[in-house]
Amino acid sequence: MMQLPESFLQEMRDLLGEEYGVWLSSYGQSPAQGLRIHSGKLAPGQWERMTSFPTELVPWTTNGYYLPEGERLSRHPWYYAGLYYIQEPSAMAPAALLPVKPGDRVLDLCAAPGGKSTELGVRLQGEGLLVSNDLSHSRAKALLRNMERFGIRNLCVTSETPEKLADTFGAWFDAILVDAPCSGEGMFRRDPNLIRSWEERGPSYYAPIQQSILEQAVRMLRPGGYLLYSTCTFSKAEDEDVVHALLRRMPEMELSPLPLFDGACGGVDGEPVLRLFPHRVRGEGHFVALFCKRGAAGRQEPFPSSDVETTTDRRMIGRLERETDFLVWESMLDQPFDRRRLMMRDDMLFLLPDGFDRAWKLRYLRSGLFVGSRKGARFEPSQAVAMTLRPKGFSQTISFSAKDERVIRYLKGETVFPDDDVRLGRGWVLVCVDGFPLGWAKYTGNALKNKYDAGWRMS
Repeated sequence: MMQLPESFLQEMRDLLGEEYGVWLSSYGQSPAQGLRIHSGKLAPGQWERMTSFPTELVPWTTNGYYLPEGERLSRHPWYYAGLYYIQEPSAMAPAALLPVKPGDRVLDLCAAPGGKSTELGVRLQGEGLLVSNDLSHSRAKALLRNMERFGIRNLCVTSETPEKLADTFGAWFDAILVDAPCSGEGMFRRDPNLIRSWEERGPSYYAPIQQSILEQAVRMLRPGGYLLYSTCTFSKAEDEDVVHALLRRMPEMELSPLPLFDGACGGVDGEPVLRLFPHRVRGEGHFVALFCKRGAAGRQEPFPSSDVETTTDRRMIGRLERETDFLVWESMLDQPFDRRRLMMRDDMLFLLPDGFDRAWKLRYLRSGLFVGSRKGARFEPSQAVAMTLRPKGFSQTISFSAKDERVIRYLKGETVFPDDDVRLGRGWVLVCVDGFPLGWAKYTGNALKNKYDAGWRMS
C-alpha cells in the first residue's frame, strides 16, 4: 500500500470516523476504469451490442460504463471515431448532474482535457453555445482536439482568466460548470504522484483560488441559471467550506439538492451536496455541489452584433465561392451553411455558433466549427468537419471494419487501398470505421491518399 502523509490520514480520521479503516483498506484495491459513450452517435443499446465484454452502467450516468480491468480502448479505432471518452467513473458525475438542455448557453470554466465538455456538448445536440475554457493554453489544445473528435459544432474554445470572461459576458450563461483546480486528495490511489504536489500545495493553497473562480462564475450566470462546483478532493476546506463561503458572500445563490446514488452520501454536516468515497462506490473521491441563482428566470438577449456578418467576411466568402469549389463542397455536406454565421480568417472558414458575438475580444483556440481552408483554387475540408458528418449524407464514403488492418494504417497516416469491387470516383472520400467517420482521403484511381490530420495520427 502507498505511503500517505500522516496529516492527510488524520484529516480523513476526523472526516470519516468509524469508516476510516474501511476507507484506508480501499487503497489496496485497483482503481475502477470507465468510459462514457457518445450518445449522439450511438443509439440506446447499440454499445452493448457492439462490445464483447460485460457492460455495467456507472450509477450516476445514463451513458457511462465500467471497464473490466486490463481493457485498453484508447488505441481502438472507435476511440478515434469519437464514439467514447475514457474517463474515471466518479469524474463523470459533474457533467451528468448539471442541468443542460439543447439551446442553452453553457460555460465549462476549467475544461481541459475535455471529459466534461464533450458530454455537455453532446447534450446540447448542436443547439445553443458551449464555451470551453482553460487558463493553460497547452492544456486547451488537448481540449480542442477532444471536442473536435466528438464532432461538437457549436463550440468556442478559449484560454482566458475567469475575470476576463466575466468582464466580457456578464450574466449571460444558463449553466456553468466549475471543476476547480484542487489538491487532488481523491485521486491519490489513481495517481500517487499527486501526493508530492499535495505536500507542496495543499487545501489551504487551493481554497482561496476556488472561491475566486466561483465568484467570477456567479457574475456570468443568469438569474434562474445553474452553477455546478466539483472537486476531486476530500478536504472539507475545499468542499463544504468553499460552498458556505460562496453562500455567505453571494446571497443570490442557493444550493439545489442532488440525488444520492447507492453508496454516495451528502455533506459532512448534512448539506445537500454529493460526496463519493472509494470505499463506498466504484470510483475515486469526488465532491459535487449544485447552485441555483435566485431571481426571475430569464435570458439576456444575444449581443447586438452576434448575427451580423462583417464587410470583410462578405467580400472574402464571396471570393471563396467564385474562385474555389466551395459551393460543390457545401452541396456535399449534410446541411447548407448560414452565410451570416460564416467567418474567414487567414483563408480558413469557420461556422460561428448561434449567439456568438464577433465583438468578443478573447483568446480563442477555436470559434465555432472549422469548416476548411482555401488552397489556391481549391477548398479543402477540415478534419473537424469530417467528424460532424453522417456518412449516408456524403457523396463518397468508404467504411472499413474495426478489425481491418487498413484502419490502423489509415490512422497512422499511410496510404490504403480499397477492395477491388469498391467503386469510387477520383477525389475526396470520407473514410469510416464500421460506418462512423474518421477523416478524409483522396482517391487516385486505385489508392486512397491519406488526408488524416497529422496532429491526430496514431503513433
